[in-house]
Amino acid sequence: MKILYAIQGTGNGHLARATEIVPMLKLMADTDVLVSGTQADLKVPFKIDYRFSGMSFIFGQKGGVDIQKTIQRMSLIHFFRDIHNLRIDQYDLVISDFEPVSAWACWLQNKECIGLSHQSAVLHPSAPQPDFSDWFGKKILKYYAPTTYQYGFNFKPASPDIFPPVIRNDIRNAETSVKPHYTVYLPAYSDKQIQDVLSKIPDITWEVFSKHSKAEYRVGNLHFQPVSLEGFTESFLSCTGLICTAGFEGPAEAIFMGKKLCVIPMKKQYEQYCNAAYLKSMGIKVLDHFTTSAPELTQWIQNSTALQIKFPDLTFEILESILRKHYTYDLTSELLGQSYF
Repeated sequence: MKILYAIQGTGNGHLARATEIVPMLKLMADTDVLVSGTQADLKVPFKIDYRFSGMSFIFGQKGGVDIQKTIQRMSLIHFFRDIHNLRIDQYDLVISDFEPVSAWACWLQNKECIGLSHQSAVLHPSAPQPDFSDWFGKKILKYYAPTTYQYGFNFKPASPDIFPPVIRNDIRNAETSVKPHYTVYLPAYSDKQIQDVLSKIPDITWEVFSKHSKAEYRVGNLHFQPVSLEGFTESFLSCTGLICTAGFEGPAEAIFMGKKLCVIPMKKQYEQYCNAAYLKSMGIKVLDHFTTSAPELTQWIQNSTALQIKFPDLTFEILESILRKHYTYDLTSELLGQSYF
């Protein structure tokens, strides 16, 4: 059996999850990896067979997507060419983690595409929703990377096709500690804006992972450094708490470790507002605005408690069940004599 596993490369969460999923898929079958998008910072420990620019949203420095840069860098001609040229017919299964080139290539060539992503679970009727409805945001979630079947990850399983988060082994098996620093990852804010807010809380050490700086530097009680999986993980494992966007993987890992958590949804990103509503229903601190948030952050530091949920490690079983369901195939014979562990 031959599989194409396609990963959304806008942001780091999808690739972080792929560091767990790809080695398992490669054990189960002959697996090629496709990544589209230009905003991820992580280096992954596996070969990438296809790289496309895809349909990336460019992070701005004021809390949301930079629409002008997104339009400037987006090439619809390249996007449609990549869709047309991708040889989907050579694969028995195509699995897409919210990746548009593979999804639309399957649609164009009338081939099934299996969606396995957090986005597949966001709009489930049982999931808490924000106070407002965003028609356009919902359409993006539905049609950005259309799939034939949808399996999703979310903070709590809500149906047989929605699973708990995939927690990286670097997090799941690590020894954690609580040192007096807070880890910060807000890629849609400039270093200056982050400095302006967090410097108003001078008795805290802030370890800031910056999307906009290529060099490490310190300003007062703030330590800025470029984003790297190793550096972020080291800071994250030993922090008192995490401040980040209302994404999925980062908050899920913080909850798994029992770290204090505060999230700020990116502006005009409906998925993040949905995540924020879900996290708020679980008792997590949600800030609507960052640039005026120093008093709220101080209160959060002084008065909040951490939530901990030990999400079970079901990734291998999830992948195995999907492969058995969508391909007539004796998985046991393929795995005979091999071990992932």
